[in-house]
Amino acid sequence: MRIDDCGRGSYSSAVIDASRATAGGHLISRSLIVAALLGFLAVIVLIVESGAQEVARAMLVIGWGLLPITLFHLVPMSFSTLCWRELLPLSSRPNFGRLAWMRWIRESINSLLPVAGVGGDIVGARLAHQQGVPGAEAAASIVVDTTVGVMTQMVFVIAGVTLLVTRSSDGGAGRVALALLIGVAVFAVAIATFVRLQHRSLFATFSNLVSRVTPEKWLTGLAGGASAVDDAVVATYRRGSAFARANLLRFLAWAAGAGEIWLIMHFLSRPLGVTDAFVLESLGSGVRAAAFMVPGALGALEGGLVLFGALLGLPADLALAVSLSKRVRELALGLPGLVFWQWVEARRLLGRGEGIV
Repeated sequence: MRIDDCGRGSYSSAVIDASRATAGGHLISRSLIVAALLGFLAVIVLIVESGAQEVARAMLVIGWGLLPITLFHLVPMSFSTLCWRELLPLSSRPNFGRLAWMRWIRESINSLLPVAGVGGDIVGARLAHQQGVPGAEAAASIVVDTTVGVMTQMVFVIAGVTLLVTRSSDGGAGRVALALLIGVAVFAVAIATFVRLQHRSLFATFSNLVSRVTPEKWLTGLAGGASAVDDAVVATYRRGSAFARANLLRFLAWAAGAGEIWLIMHFLSRPLGVTDAFVLESLGSGVRAAAFMVPGALGALEGGLVLFGALLGLPADLALAVSLSKRVRELALGLPGLVFWQWVEARRLLGRGEGIV
């Protein structure tokens, strides 16, 4: 075979590999979009079954209350930002303001785009690197921040389940609690395995696996970069006091979310106790975590709030008003977040990114 034939063969192989990767990406995207559409249909069905007029009336009652409800989300977002900040190296740690807008973009992408709840985190690592954090440390901070988020969320859900059992007189509360605890146990095993892998060169191993099916020229520097991320992840976990503070701050972020439900019920003129708001928020977050493959947990969150609200004596139309208020808040904060992200990227491409915020 002639040399140019070999070249064509290599090129053809690369094109085939790229096509397969692209096809796989499209398949995942289509699956997420289909899941989002099914979730949206589930929301419509729940609204119709619960009484569309009652739900609409509840949303009208809230009215301009949606503004303070939306702004209140800045409280849990600030705690989440502080958590992430603790996990970044002191030598290159951006200030709170810079991290806050990066956190905003992360949440906006994860809430509104079909990225399985992780696309925003990848963008967050990239933005942190652009703001002066070394690449390995930026990636490691996101990995550990995500892990901390899941671990503290499990504690949050367990606390909510415990309070549900002690406060609800409904006989179904015990069965719901058992199902939730089984789910938490499965997640606990998964996250424990993930943490263990993080301490055993997870990214270097993944790099080696990828190298077997990806053209070598695409992987220049990947192995070295993966090893650097592995080292940075382990170093982040070993910063004991900072890691402990990050866990506390992330748990406070979860708990602060209960204030949003409390505010919604306040504007509905159906005051809800702080404890019951905590229960609804914690169990709703658990459902959202379980339905991470559905963009925004559409349908799953609504169904969960209707179920858990019923156990606390909350009518279905009000439970749906709570969920819809959360959706309005996600859009009100998320759409500007996506626009700001594109503005940041455009400034970077034009070579003026260093002056951002």
